[in-house]
Amino acid sequence: FISAVCNFMSHEKCLKNVKIPCSCIAPSLVRVPVAHCFGPPGHYKRKFCTVCRKSLESPAFRCEVCELHVHTDCILFACSDCRQCHQDGHQDHDTYHHHWREGNLSSGARCEVCKKTCGSSEVLSGMRCEWCGILAHAACYIIVTPECTFGRLRNMILPPSCVQLFSRNFSKLHCFRISENLQTESDEDDDVDGSTQGSAKDVQISTDSSKQTLKIFDGNDAVKRNQFRLISVPRIAKNEEVVEAALRAYYINDDQQEYELQTFTQQALLSDDVINRNDAGEDSNLGSVFRESIPEAWIIRAKPKDGEVIRIYPAWLKVGMAYVSLRVNKDSTTQTVIKEVLPLLGRQTECLQNFKLVEVLMGSKQVQRMVLDNQELILNRLKDIRKTSIRQMNQTRFYIVENSKSIVRVNLFVGGLPTQLSPEEYTNILKDELAIKTNVVSVSHVYQAQGAVVLEISCFSEAERIYMLVKDTTVNDKPLNAVVIPEVMASKIPQNCCPLLVFVNPKSGGLKGRDLLYSFRKLLNPHQVFELTNGGPLPGFHTFSKVPSFRVLVCGGDGTVGWVLGALEEIRHKLVCSEPSVAILPLGTGNDLGRVLRWGAGYSGEDPYSILVSVDEADDVLMDRWTILLDAEEPAEGAENGVAEPEPPKIVQMNNYCGLGIDAELSLDFHHAREEEPGKFNSRFHNKGVYVKVGLQKISHTRNLHRDIKLQVDQHEVELPSIEGLIFINIPSWGSGADLWGSESDNRFEKPRIDDGLLEVVGVTGVVHMGQVQGGFRSGIRIAQGSYFRVTLLKPIPVQVDGEPWIQAPGQIIISAAGPKV
Repeated sequence: FISAVCNFMSHEKCLKNVKIPCSCIAPSLVRVPVAHCFGPPGHYKRKFCTVCRKSLESPAFRCEVCELHVHTDCILFACSDCRQCHQDGHQDHDTYHHHWREGNLSSGARCEVCKKTCGSSEVLSGMRCEWCGILAHAACYIIVTPECTFGRLRNMILPPSCVQLFSRNFSKLHCFRISENLQTESDEDDDVDGSTQGSAKDVQISTDSSKQTLKIFDGNDAVKRNQFRLISVPRIAKNEEVVEAALRAYYINDDQQEYELQTFTQQALLSDDVINRNDAGEDSNLGSVFRESIPEAWIIRAKPKDGEVIRIYPAWLKVGMAYVSLRVNKDSTTQTVIKEVLPLLGRQTECLQNFKLVEVLMGSKQVQRMVLDNQELILNRLKDIRKTSIRQMNQTRFYIVENSKSIVRVNLFVGGLPTQLSPEEYTNILKDELAIKTNVVSVSHVYQAQGAVVLEISCFSEAERIYMLVKDTTVNDKPLNAVVIPEVMASKIPQNCCPLLVFVNPKSGGLKGRDLLYSFRKLLNPHQVFELTNGGPLPGFHTFSKVPSFRVLVCGGDGTVGWVLGALEEIRHKLVCSEPSVAILPLGTGNDLGRVLRWGAGYSGEDPYSILVSVDEADDVLMDRWTILLDAEEPAEGAENGVAEPEPPKIVQMNNYCGLGIDAELSLDFHHAREEEPGKFNSRFHNKGVYVKVGLQKISHTRNLHRDIKLQVDQHEVELPSIEGLIFINIPSWGSGADLWGSESDNRFEKPRIDDGLLEVVGVTGVVHMGQVQGGFRSGIRIAQGSYFRVTLLKPIPVQVDGEPWIQAPGQIIISAAGPKV
């Protein structure tokens, strides 16, 4: 058997076990409507559409938060049944049920209940819980206990009941901070493309000459947007057959007697008189037969009724689907409906004024709520919705809601402001640049060192206006950035839960970061995953500032790790958990720190789930960090007015190593090559090739760095041998895994460790020596070991710290231990 609506296939003997709801009734079974978060359209191999169950050949959409995949032209029929990742001020739950999503499982997937395989690459099959990840057959999943425990990753998932976000006017992409730079220009355009794509797909079916293809619109809205569905019917078909085919095309399983077709003319749209709109010819001539002279486009309309039964859901239920059915007639108003419903819900003693009726449209991209006016005639309201779109009627629900004084609190992180100002000065800048209304906007947190503030806004439209305006605003030639951040209610976090804060740099590592962002959002709560190109690490640390215990996962190169550790150092005093442990998923070119801490030489596509399990099982170790003070005594070149001012001292943090001379010079040349053609630097292999090429050009250099610098270690002068490069190392891995210090024991020095409070100083004699160290044939020249260093530069010299190179003017460099170990 095959379903005429959603193409579901079943053996005859299996029919009695079918538990999957058809796409036409799925919206009515949604517990709590939550809209999906669709990224840009893409090509997804071996996946099936959740609505029509066919494979995704053409570009299609996927939800960035749950496993939903859907064709471009099926997107309008997708249920708003995404994962509920936060509380939105409407309904609060503390217990969690499994969030089942059908299909697109790997072919080796095994059922939790009967232990047989439940995946398939031929059809959409099997069920998966979006939170805990357990798999089951469609016939078996009903046996699984409904409560979800979040599975193996429960200790690191931020529970949705602890996250609050008032998100009404923001798109889902804003709520989950998903960058829209890949987003297409306008949703409406791609919807229109979708309808024509979908139509082309269906046209191929009906090349049979005994059939005809008709365009069907489902209401005024579809006509305006030119969104139609194509149906193919026999050339000689009865009216009822065409109506039935049209309803199926729009996933509506109502009785066809309640609908009729109307020829598509502009006048039909303008005429609002529902009864006589088609010369009343249609009703009297129901048996009429479609012939070849029939117009190609039709609008399907609901016939007027004198009474209907509507479902009313009480919004105060903790979890669930329970509703009350109520018959309404042409005199029923919102007020009479509330009056009749309250006794049925056991609230008859309460005052009618304390309640309101809310109409909820459960669109797949947005769930829209509208409070109905007390005197509104319900039957007229239903008629209007159906006139706009009969599909919308299928996705509309009515909730009875208590009039509580709901507090609106939207938190907006605004970065890119000038640093070190007072809260009043920041408020004045925002007043001047964004015209903020201080009666609804207040500055709740100020990060002076980083030039960022957090705004608390008590009005949705003002929050949306500021968010949109910030994107196009610059202050002192620096663009501002805005991030919508959720509020984490620390008191609700379970005792043994230590949520993981994930930072991903999508620019690191050959652009694997994009896929990782998607995977981590799926496996965890998307509110705990932050993209570093969107405001840096600060919004993440701010969001987790009240969490009593959390850990951090940084996905990026060593530079990215340094960036996050630097931000942590600056904001540590404002965190309840001031020393979170940091894990690394190495995405860079060298990844020396990742190697030392045993996270591997670089990510090569391992399963993100197993990475999270490794993070959960990893042990904590301490590591030293170092502060480098660079104080140039000579002025920078090109000073104005001929009066030369020396550069102000510069302070940088170091985790891995700091190099002077040849090592930094190679980094600088590589850096310039990458800035000229960034598109070419998308693989580690190519990056290393460029390093070799740059190095070969410097083979004939002379060894006289020791004449241009002086070194003091722990107050003692150290005489330097004849070298071309001087390197201070904190970790036993340099230049993509080479051991520069060497492993043989030495009576003069202690064995290096990453937490001994000491740095090792090593010299290299040139490019050839560096190549031999890289190949493992030699080690560097051991010079010193200590905890306080002063280097005097007698001329400008290239310097690099953790892979960031520049030319340093003559002067002093002081290296000393930074605050607490990390």
